[in-house]
Amino acid sequence: MIDRYALPELRELFSEQHKLDLWLRIELLAVEARHATGLVPDDDWERLRASSASVDGARAREIEQESQHDVIAFLRSITERLGPEGRWLHFGLTSSDVLDTATAVVLRDATRFVEDELQKLADLLRTMTLEHRSTPMVGRSHGIHAEPITFGYKAAGWLAEVQRDQARLARAREGIAVGKISGAVGTHAHVSAEVEEFVCRSLGLGVDPASTQVVSRDRHAELLTALAILGGTLERMAVEVRHLQRTEVGEAFEPFGAGQQGSSAMPHKRNPVIAERITGFARLLRADALVGLENMALWHERDISHSSAERFVFERALGVAGYATRSMTGLLGGLEIDAGQMAHNLELLDGMVHSEALLLAMIAKGADRQEAYRLVQAAAKRAWSGASSFRAELGADAEVGKWLSPEEVENAMTLQPHLDGIEATYRALGLAEGTGR
Repeated sequence: MIDRYALPELRELFSEQHKLDLWLRIELLAVEARHATGLVPDDDWERLRASSASVDGARAREIEQESQHDVIAFLRSITERLGPEGRWLHFGLTSSDVLDTATAVVLRDATRFVEDELQKLADLLRTMTLEHRSTPMVGRSHGIHAEPITFGYKAAGWLAEVQRDQARLARAREGIAVGKISGAVGTHAHVSAEVEEFVCRSLGLGVDPASTQVVSRDRHAELLTALAILGGTLERMAVEVRHLQRTEVGEAFEPFGAGQQGSSAMPHKRNPVIAERITGFARLLRADALVGLENMALWHERDISHSSAERFVFERALGVAGYATRSMTGLLGGLEIDAGQMAHNLELLDGMVHSEALLLAMIAKGADRQEAYRLVQAAAKRAWSGASSFRAELGADAEVGKWLSPEEVENAMTLQPHLDGIEATYRALGLAEGTGR
């Protein structure tokens, strides 16, 4: 992650020193497990535990320049400070035992961080859904006025999707929270399943039941794909805000700081830059999901074609997801909603948004569906020219009058059925009136 978007909490999790400290912890846990079986003498274990409390990252990097192998460099930087007891480090292990198990810890913890950010967003959306339950606005399809909705109803759709993202991330976190201490090609020939179980359990991980030399990468692909879907959810909300902020719409505006400037050339500009940034982040997350899918197919029991890509993709994907989620919470938390403009736009077409209700009212009175459709559409077409209003055109059409009286026309053109109808969604989300949730 570049400094512009890096969150300090995730930067610490993905830091080089944290990685090396995890490697050392895994190595010592493996020694501890062997000590418990009697293989490692008490004196050796005590010396290891006392003298290997930290890793010299600078020395490890120096050795890596010569060895061209990060795990070997890490081990040499420790064992060169030890005596004979150092021989028990990495005993029966292979590099991927350390790498993949440490990665599982980092990915689990980083995913939890994203989940925490997502919970904050879900809480905010729940509040918005309730607060704007009866804030009417026009619903749009193809960008064109369709039928009335409320802003709370729109937020309810976002909330439901975020809840599904939460479930997906929880499943993906569980899937990647497994380690392996099974040796070269994973056969446990030189390290027992009991050692593996002890190490993984001590780290709060499960055990991959059928690892090769590496943990299977379908687990990581699932996480990256879940993050990409989360990006799509955030982008859906971001695109909506961008549309609502358009000059011609003007129904909602992302926050704009007192000293903020929208354009280097045009002082009047107030641009939806946070929402546009989130759209860009979603593109990165989709690209990173592809990397995860590409990394699944390795040669035989293991190659390292995945390794270089993963040095970038995990930190970037989780960092982008965390930053984008936090950004969306900030955007919606400061969203300026113009309920008056929403009501104004709802009436722009003088009731055309109730065309379906008029159609159904005629059908209910006995009109042929196609004939009723033609009558309502014809009135709308005449009103499009601006010479007359939709209501006036309906009132002047004797054929419409055969089916609906002026009072029945007005009764069909009301908001209440829409306000009543959206309660089905609220009930489905556990937000029915009087629940207090």
